[in-house]
Amino acid sequence: MDDVGGAGAGNEWPLLRVDDWTQTRDTVHMWTQIVGKIRMAHTPMLNHWWQVTLYVTPRGLTTSSIPYGRGAFDIEFDLCDHQLHIRSSNGTAGSVVLEAKSVAEFHAEVFEALGRLGIKASIRAVPNEVDPAIPFARDYQHASYDPEAIRLFWHQLIQVDRVLNYFRSRFRGKASPVHFFWGAMDLACTRFSGRAAPVHPGGVPNCADWVMVEGYSHELSSCGFWPGGGDEGAFYAYAYPEPAGYAEYPTEADGAVYSQSGRLYLLPYENVRTAPDPDRMLLRFLQATYGAAAETGHWDRAGLEADPARWRW
Repeated sequence: MDDVGGAGAGNEWPLLRVDDWTQTRDTVHMWTQIVGKIRMAHTPMLNHWWQVTLYVTPRGLTTSSIPYGRGAFDIEFDLCDHQLHIRSSNGTAGSVVLEAKSVAEFHAEVFEALGRLGIKASIRAVPNEVDPAIPFARDYQHASYDPEAIRLFWHQLIQVDRVLNYFRSRFRGKASPVHFFWGAMDLACTRFSGRAAPVHPGGVPNCADWVMVEGYSHELSSCGFWPGGGDEGAFYAYAYPEPAGYAEYPTEADGAVYSQSGRLYLLPYENVRTAPDPDRMLLRFLQATYGAAAETGHWDRAGLEADPARWRW
């Protein structure tokens, strides 16, 4: 199997135990929901809600460019300098310090900064996909920020984003960007067979069923990284609709297990972090679980897959 960008072994996959930063993670999760909802308020609808996500940058997470009137603005979590930067195409900019503060304080400061730049935004100021869903303006419960933990999390995202993008390059069919969904706080990439899927039943906490119907309108194989599972987070993969035999399909992914309750494959982050070649192990998991979906779901693999080095001299 090819190395990712020629990097191979020796990449920095940092150690960050879930129990060591749970309060910070839960606070920053709410912060990303606020920023993501601002993007959603101004960006035209895209299939599967791709217009609402955030993206990994060399410094943190960004909304990318958000249209506003005849101009644009963006918002970036700078996890190096621990600042939230808001930049407008008219040359103005503002910032909010990322430090220990409540979700309510962060919410107020972000909208004050937008107001100073002349940017109006109206969001549904209640979190999604969590229970209980405390309105942002009343959330004084989540108020933690550990800069070192956040730095380590950002470095995890850098590594995962790099490998997921390489994995995405092996597919010529419809595929999502590698993007950060603030609903569940996971970094994900999804491939599609090209066929419509049955209507999703919904049932996600504090998330309307029609949201899930749009997200899962077509047959897919999805994978990603969630920082809240197991001891150090977990990689996951699932198929929708799940084909017969998917859960029993033999994979070559070291340490991967199928969760009957979650209906997905899981690979502990620490298995990848401590492997002699972390990139190779993660790619093996991603490829094996996609193969399970494609084989049991009878995808047109010859027409959908590609060699990322096909034009390399």
